[in-house]
Amino acid sequence: MLAAPVDKEARDRGAEQLRETWKTPKGFRYCTAVNNSEIGKWYALSAFFFMMCAGVLGLLIRVQLAVPDNDFLSADRFNQFFTMHGSAMMFLFAVPMFEAISILLLPGFLGARDMPFPRLSAYGFWCFLIGGIFVMSSVLFGVAPNSGWFMYPPLATEAEGMGSDIWLLGLSFIEVASIAAAVELIVGVLKCRPPGMRINLMPLYAWYVLVVGGMILFAFPPLIAGDFLFELQRSFDWPFFDPERGGDPMLWQHLFWIFGHPEVYIIFLPSIAIAAMVVPTAAQRPIVGYSWIVLSAVGTGFLSFGLWVHHMFTTGLPSMSLGFFSAASEAVVIPTGIQLFAFVATLMVGRVKMSLPMLFISGALAIFTAGGLTGVMVALAPFDWQAHDTYFVVAHLHYTLFGGMVFPLMAGVYYFFPFITKKTLSKRAGRIVFWLLFVGFNVTFLPMHLTGLMGMPRRVYTYPSVMGWDLLNLISSVGAFIVAAGFVVFAIDLLRPRGRQPFAPRNPWNAGTLEWSHDVPEENWGVRSVPYITSRYPLWEQENLVERMDEGRFYLPDAPELKRETLVTTVLDAKPIQCLRVTGPTWITIVAAVFTGGAFIFPTFHWYPPAIFCGGVAIASVIYWLWTATSQIPEKGKDVRDAGLSLKLPVYASGPASVGWWGVWITMLGDATAFASLVFGFVFYWTAKPDFPPAGTEHAMLSYLALGVAALVASWASIYRARIVNHQGKVATTRTLLVAAPLLAIAGSGLFYLSVANADLDPTRHVYPAIVWAVMIWTIVHTGGGVIMQCYCLAGAVFGKVTPEHDADLWNVTLYWHFVCLTVVVAGLTIGLMPRVM
Repeated sequence: MLAAPVDKEARDRGAEQLRETWKTPKGFRYCTAVNNSEIGKWYALSAFFFMMCAGVLGLLIRVQLAVPDNDFLSADRFNQFFTMHGSAMMFLFAVPMFEAISILLLPGFLGARDMPFPRLSAYGFWCFLIGGIFVMSSVLFGVAPNSGWFMYPPLATEAEGMGSDIWLLGLSFIEVASIAAAVELIVGVLKCRPPGMRINLMPLYAWYVLVVGGMILFAFPPLIAGDFLFELQRSFDWPFFDPERGGDPMLWQHLFWIFGHPEVYIIFLPSIAIAAMVVPTAAQRPIVGYSWIVLSAVGTGFLSFGLWVHHMFTTGLPSMSLGFFSAASEAVVIPTGIQLFAFVATLMVGRVKMSLPMLFISGALAIFTAGGLTGVMVALAPFDWQAHDTYFVVAHLHYTLFGGMVFPLMAGVYYFFPFITKKTLSKRAGRIVFWLLFVGFNVTFLPMHLTGLMGMPRRVYTYPSVMGWDLLNLISSVGAFIVAAGFVVFAIDLLRPRGRQPFAPRNPWNAGTLEWSHDVPEENWGVRSVPYITSRYPLWEQENLVERMDEGRFYLPDAPELKRETLVTTVLDAKPIQCLRVTGPTWITIVAAVFTGGAFIFPTFHWYPPAIFCGGVAIASVIYWLWTATSQIPEKGKDVRDAGLSLKLPVYASGPASVGWWGVWITMLGDATAFASLVFGFVFYWTAKPDFPPAGTEHAMLSYLALGVAALVASWASIYRARIVNHQGKVATTRTLLVAAPLLAIAGSGLFYLSVANADLDPTRHVYPAIVWAVMIWTIVHTGGGVIMQCYCLAGAVFGKVTPEHDADLWNVTLYWHFVCLTVVVAGLTIGLMPRVM
């Protein structure tokens, strides 16, 4: 694709239009920014702050364990610190840091102006910040959760105080942010690549983002379903995990570890993605085995969902299950090893320059390999029976996560810092940081292998001197302070003022990927013009690409209407199909996040009326946000945009061509996974409990249930038919169907509720009525959301936001109702038919 010449006057005029369109708000309005460069920085710094807080808690834990019979911390305070250290590292640092860096870097990798849903990224960040502050501040008031970051029942369900509720509701709120970011990243990779960048030409980082985003989509919902059941037991005494009333605490372990083990790879794979960008640059040649690395990343993500039971080897599972999951745990080494060997092969065939980022990558390979070897050990059930719940597992976990995540992340910070800030970090300080972290980490955690093999259990706040663990624990505590010193040096170098420091070179590492086409000094427009890509390393292989981008000789070189725009392309071959107008700075995302936070936080104090009020305001805020900023009908005569290079693109799209449709589709996949987890719970009780359902118990009333399902299916049919006839231009019929759809949904939801409420199903008496009520509540909440969406479409049809030519909202709501219809049918079969045929 040849770039057309552009005269200097047109080029300067286009640059000024872009500069005005993409400028960042100043003063107190700076917090309303939504572009990826600002949100990514805020997100990353917040995650780093929470990591430092968790690190302080870890240091205090090591002080307590430095000597035997220590009383530096009480047992309860130690348990609070231990719980919050793990929870913060997992939920407030590891996953959010991946999402923060991806939001910050991905548009650069893809040559895009921004992500497809900038306000969704901003909303997710504010949710994360509010939820993180709420959860972490519980430590300051002595009310933090104290049952471990895994919150096993019955210890957590019966814990006094609000600690367990803070963990459940606060972290559930944060999970909203994680899923929002995952949706943003997946759609960004699929739909916002530059023209020509076919899916087999994507940077490896984009592949890893796609895999990890998908893993978040399927790993977090089971935990959300578990949190839902857990909080119903905490708040209303519904006995999901109470064996005396038919419940089973093992269900929580299954739901938690279906999330928890993929979580390890959700943390690990993004750091491997950073290595996949640093290694070719260090070798100054393309990566060896690109296709094998992609297949291995996908395989690792797939296999990670089959490993959760190896956290449960000591719970009395059948031998066949132990053998299967042990084999699966060993098998995951294969795709992981392929990725690492590909990196080593790239270094062997290239001319490597040992830069500071490569120093951290080398440390990561050494530490992660050691963690992988101990992982092979604990994957064997007989050894795990001996090492389970000892400090050997603590050592293995930290070797895997520190080597697999922290060291590559540090490499990424030093590597991408010139891209993010246009300045560099200190090489001297960086080497000091590396050796402090590398030495301190091994001094801390290597002795824990021996401590564990000598029998020291994890989660004990003190120990007697006669056990022989004294010296090893003291060494580990000294090493922890060496690690802390490394992070202090890093934080000082990261945060020090750089006003007088000269700008870094534009591509200081001579890298080949598209992000290094960035502007120095910084411009907020992302790329001066969106390029046409024909190779995996365009800066190496496409001659004069950066110069032509700077001259505005590719796509979208200007912004004549002063609207923020980026290109939308097809999923597989990246053919341009739309000029997407993305949203700009706003207060509404902050308002929506604050009131969403209230809806989650107030229930921890059992203040339900304020929570309901906050939930209502949050919904109203989101409706206002969507009505005023999404699927806007272009002015007559301006529905096609000249994107440059003789390419004219529509500015409005609906159905699978639009990013909004893909956003709904991906979100509902995650939601369907959460619902499937509830159904899994129902089947689990059926297979694990001989008295499920109890003899002589009533079931949901079949007549009401059948009528309710029929009405809700009719509601789905009405909205589906409304989309079809609207496209045919039958406006009156469309509005009639859009009136009928919510009325049918309300009637169906009422009948669904009555089918359970009118039966003798007391949810506090036994787990069977409790799970029936839980499935019913889940279904009605979703049909209620569907009613709001149907009314939104009706209002759009009445006030001109939905027309026969512009029907994106109808497409998206119909897609939502496809999933709701499936949920309703499965829920009806689960609580209506299954108990009668068991």
